[in-house]
Amino acid sequence: MTTHENWTFSAGWLDAARRVNSPNYNPRPDGSYPELIVVHGISLPPRCYGGAEIEAFFCNTLNANDHPYFAEISDLRVSAHFLIRRGGELVQFVDTDSRAWHAGISQWRDRDNCNDFSIGIELEGCDDEPYSDPQYAVLNKLIFALQNRYPKIGRDAIVGHCEIAPGRKSDPGPAFDWSRITDLSASRHGNAE
Repeated sequence: MTTHENWTFSAGWLDAARRVNSPNYNPRPDGSYPELIVVHGISLPPRCYGGAEIEAFFCNTLNANDHPYFAEISDLRVSAHFLIRRGGELVQFVDTDSRAWHAGISQWRDRDNCNDFSIGIELEGCDDEPYSDPQYAVLNKLIFALQNRYPKIGRDAIVGHCEIAPGRKSDPGPAFDWSRITDLSASRHGNAE
């Protein structure tokens, strides 16, 4: 078993993450709790890293005039629970007990509305550029912490956005190496030897 430092939560906020409150969340429906982790990829503008645009997007302060792509998305109201930057910085936008708006129209195991019962983790990146070593290290620690807090999140409950919204979403894309996720069955993602 892999050992990880002991990350703790307080009212759904992870102590190891920098907190940036997004207004884009709401309570989970009665009887719903995290059972699924959804891995995403995001870069704003596309293929550009390190700026403040992702945080602005999740906080509804993205300036539509700063880039042509922003004009297309600035009116969207979305969020994720977490963002892992290229250098490994962990940012949290929504407490894990609440419903972040990351999955959109989605289905997992014949259940619709994955936002109701999932945790959304964005990785700064794009589908066809390798994600960084620090991102995988932080992602593994985060998954471990989430599984400790929410025991219903099992090995088979870690998916890409593309798996819950096929044909609509492609992230985290083919550049994401599922075999680097500790304790995850690589054969589930076609990476078996």
